[in-house]
Amino acid sequence: MQKEKKIAIVGAGLVGTLLGIYLRRRGHTVHVYDRSPDIRKINFSGRSINLVLSDRGIKALKDVGLDDEVLSIGIPVEKRAIHIGKDAVNKQFYGKDGEVIYSLSRGLLNKKMVDLAEQEGVEFFFESKIWDVTLTDATLHVGEEERGEWTELKYDLVFGADGAFSRIRHRMQRQIMFNYSQEFLNIGYKELNIPANPDGTHKLDKNSLHIWPRGQFMLMALANLDGSFTCTLFMPNDGENSFEELKTKEQLVAFFGTHFPDTKEVIPNLVEDFFKNPTSYLVTMKCFPWTYSDKVALIGDACHAIVPFYGHGMNAGFEDITVLNEMIDKYGDDWANLLNDYENSRKPNADAIAELSYRNFMEMSSKTADANFLLQKKIEKWFSDKHPDLWVPLYSRVTFSHQPYSEALAEGDFQNKIMEEIMKMPNIEEKWNSEEVENKIISLLK
Repeated sequence: MQKEKKIAIVGAGLVGTLLGIYLRRRGHTVHVYDRSPDIRKINFSGRSINLVLSDRGIKALKDVGLDDEVLSIGIPVEKRAIHIGKDAVNKQFYGKDGEVIYSLSRGLLNKKMVDLAEQEGVEFFFESKIWDVTLTDATLHVGEEERGEWTELKYDLVFGADGAFSRIRHRMQRQIMFNYSQEFLNIGYKELNIPANPDGTHKLDKNSLHIWPRGQFMLMALANLDGSFTCTLFMPNDGENSFEELKTKEQLVAFFGTHFPDTKEVIPNLVEDFFKNPTSYLVTMKCFPWTYSDKVALIGDACHAIVPFYGHGMNAGFEDITVLNEMIDKYGDDWANLLNDYENSRKPNADAIAELSYRNFMEMSSKTADANFLLQKKIEKWFSDKHPDLWVPLYSRVTFSHQPYSEALAEGDFQNKIMEEIMKMPNIEEKWNSEEVENKIISLLK
């Protein structure tokens, strides 16, 4: 066991709470600060994208025996259901038999994680506004207003788990040689809702991620335990087919009637939800370094915020904790080297999942309705089933393995070059599962 430290975590989100559990299990005193009210006492809705939990996140939970607790509030999702017309739905299974991701309500999961952390002895301080941190001695500065009176809170170590607009990172950014970038997509999102049937059942297949791909915009839906679906409409903020264009009830109803006609019966509160819920924004944020000496460290979205199109924001943050825990096993009380190895191990992989997530928007919004793309995926699955030792699809590498994201990205790029050659073969539509195609792929792999 490590020598006990007094540790503060800023941010009571999913990564902050799970990190608190890990550190408490190591024998440390752990205090978690969050500027928002206790999520268990408020109605959490209106600006959320349902989470998907996959193997990397499950491992982080399993290592502290919490996987069953969390999976009990999730719904297994085995495939994409792609709505390409009024009544036409294509199905794409994610992996092999039994390989699933889990749909989770962000609010429900966050409430459970706070409960689980409190049971471990983690102390929470909600409605506590942390404005700054003194890096050299891990002192937090808390107060009601940014320019008001502050109180100093002294710790041995501070973790910033306070999201894409982290106050802890904000202080670190003022150092020399601190690299930082953020890029907003010109794509916003808005939460909508498909309610349950009167008997509590789901209106759509609950074990699918439903996608209505429409090029530069799309609609998604993931199931909740109560029979409802959380829907997310992704659209440009301005220009053609954008949030800016949808200003009236009539414009909204006409837009959905044209582009999403099969949702009319399942989204009865479209107008109310659309104009009530805020339009949120999507940002990719990168920075380095993530640590300062043995005193301050960033984790999760505070050091690598990504767009949600691969469903790996939470999984990547949980994997940060897995790697940090491995470094604790390796270095013990040598926190300076421990944190240095943690950031150097995770940085290339955080950059890789950011790139993968950005690319996946194009796949989900446009390519999933493209016949050539669907054929390519069919060929990949066919070849992978025949030669699992030679070909693991990119999605499976990212979602159903613990292979570093950077390696998965590199392998995926290599495989895509091969598939570009395969798709150029004459009459590939007729002979896609032939011995000729099989041998061609094998030769290109060499």
